[in-house]
Amino acid sequence: MLIDKKIFAGGIAMIVVGVIIGVTTGEGPTGHANMTEEEIIDLMVAEDENQALQLLYGLLIGVGFLLVLISFGARRRKGSTKKTQKKPAE
Repeated sequence: MLIDKKIFAGGIAMIVVGVIIGVTTGEGPTGHANMTEEEIIDLMVAEDENQALQLLYGLLIGVGFLLVLISFGARRRKGSTKKTQKKPAE
């Protein structure tokens, strides 16, 4: 077995969720000329929410990618549980 399937599946799932969040959020909010104070505040709140979502899907994709990489190194090797003991020197 080349990979640990559970870790690999978890990593792929995280990457997929991160990409879906990134695609659905689309572009950030935009303002226009002659905005009122209330519209400016709403725009600033929307920009903060958009930035938080970008951070979230960036982290999801990054951690998912790391899990995929770890899954290749987490495989179990046959016979690795045997420990050899050195004989004491006489």
